[in-house]
Amino acid sequence: MFSKLLEVNFIIRQSDKWQLTAKGKLAGGKIKTSAKLGNYIEWPENFDLSKLPPHQTPDTPIAMINASKMAEKLGLTAIKLNHIFSELGWLNKSLKGWLATEHGLHQGALQNEDSRTGIPYVKWPETLTHSPILLGAVQAMSKSLANLNDNGQETPNKFCSVDGHWVNSESEMLIDNWLYLAEITHAYNRKLPIEEEVYCAFYIPTGKVYIEYWRSNLDIKLQAKKDKKLAIYKENKFKLIELTGQDIQNLDEVLPRHLLRFGIQAY
Repeated sequence: MFSKLLEVNFIIRQSDKWQLTAKGKLAGGKIKTSAKLGNYIEWPENFDLSKLPPHQTPDTPIAMINASKMAEKLGLTAIKLNHIFSELGWLNKSLKGWLATEHGLHQGALQNEDSRTGIPYVKWPETLTHSPILLGAVQAMSKSLANLNDNGQETPNKFCSVDGHWVNSESEMLIDNWLYLAEITHAYNRKLPIEEEVYCAFYIPTGKVYIEYWRSNLDIKLQAKKDKKLAIYKENKFKLIELTGQDIQNLDEVLPRHLLRFGIQAY
């Protein structure tokens, strides 16, 4: 088996150890580690040695791309993708930019630095876009906005955010997920520090900031409730960020700007 894998350039011998080539990685090979065996190569369960090509072929280099290009392939923004990488434990925030963790390096991350600014950034193997781990995280943490209509017809169903908060609408779920991915500590449905039984949508203890999401086309009863709540915020001089349906479509641009006004830096 080793002879065949060597012949087709899936593995290579280096420093008395077998290493995966780029072709081997594309074929599904992975480097594993155990206390007993040390590093070893694991192949997919459906890997069929008999179907390998009968002759040696050149190794295929794996293209390395930055977060912007990878995010485009996944239908995300680079900011959101980097937050997902961070949540997976593959990246850490630096003062400016991003640093690959040990887990990120195991995924093929390549640490880089902007030659002009010195800001660190990471490149990733293009094949990572097929990673079940990444695709699962994207599916869990990223909700498509294609079918989101802010027409005041929110369903009574509860929506579960990535951090486990059960919220009342899809829009609130998107806000909650954004705050979680940005690593901003927040509470949901927290009682305002007043005698009346009034609850905010979100509360950020850093900066003592409240966030409210307002649906459009409110009926008379809900509009009166909104006006009363806004009066309470104003009377108590609470720091408030108000979001609308249009803002939900552009959270990556809107929320950082609002948060920065209160001294909270999202990224």
